[in-house]
Amino acid sequence: MKRIALPLTEFEIPQISLGCMSLPEDSLKARKIIHQALELGFNLLDTADLYQKGINEENVGKAIKNRREEVLLSSKVGNQWRPDGSGWDWNPRKPYILEAIEKSLQRLQTDYLDFYLLHGGTIDDPWDETLEAFELLKQQGKIRAFGISSIRPNVIRKVLEKDPPALIMMQYSPLDRRPEESVFPKLEKSSTRVLVRGSLAKGLLLDKKPTAYLDHSLEEVKTIQKEIENTGLDSQAVLLAFGLSQKAVASLSVGVSSLDQVNKLAKAYEASQSIPLELIETLRQKIPAFTYENHR
Repeated sequence: MKRIALPLTEFEIPQISLGCMSLPEDSLKARKIIHQALELGFNLLDTADLYQKGINEENVGKAIKNRREEVLLSSKVGNQWRPDGSGWDWNPRKPYILEAIEKSLQRLQTDYLDFYLLHGGTIDDPWDETLEAFELLKQQGKIRAFGISSIRPNVIRKVLEKDPPALIMMQYSPLDRRPEESVFPKLEKSSTRVLVRGSLAKGLLLDKKPTAYLDHSLEEVKTIQKEIENTGLDSQAVLLAFGLSQKAVASLSVGVSSLDQVNKLAKAYEASQSIPLELIETLRQKIPAFTYENHR
């Protein structure tokens, strides 16, 4: 597994990270998947307090309890569950962040996180207060680096100007090329790197029945799927190579829900390493790209 250095940290992270959101709620099944992922080199685990109402973090914690030194651990904060469990509300305030980290650390059975990401954000958030909370957690040794999970160009610009994060998590795939317009070019000139989510586009370009996606019609999704198939290469490998072709991208967070999926992911990653960049660029030229209409 190739590893990429993050300029604002002392870390090198794997090009493929384990997206834990899709893990089974059964702790034994989740543990087996995580252990297999670690054996294959996917040692950046990406979870969040929101996933499965905390059960996801608990299962990750159980799985890595005796293997913490092998793992780069990332979680997220900002979505506060309502007391009745009916949903959540956005809360980027400092007191909540300082409270939430303690609960995440307890569920994950660790005393620090390698990465702590704000799980969303708007241009009107109290950013000075939010960033102050992350800085305090770094000083306390409870987190080693901070980041944000956002697809909003205006939010990304604002955070980069105030306090550049180590990582920005955002969606990117052949079906969602919006970051190419302004976000990737800006990040390429910075020390912040991207952790991509959604690189497999919910499986719509693999084995799932095609449906309309974002601004792409059903017919467009089918056409893009066919273009990928026409390369004659493994479709999952092509999608991984597509995501990793961007200079600003350090890693793809890929969700898996079974041992079979994690093993197939490893094989696809290995195959992706021999795919020429020229092939990806040719494919890119055949796929329509949309731009952000809001939050510009």
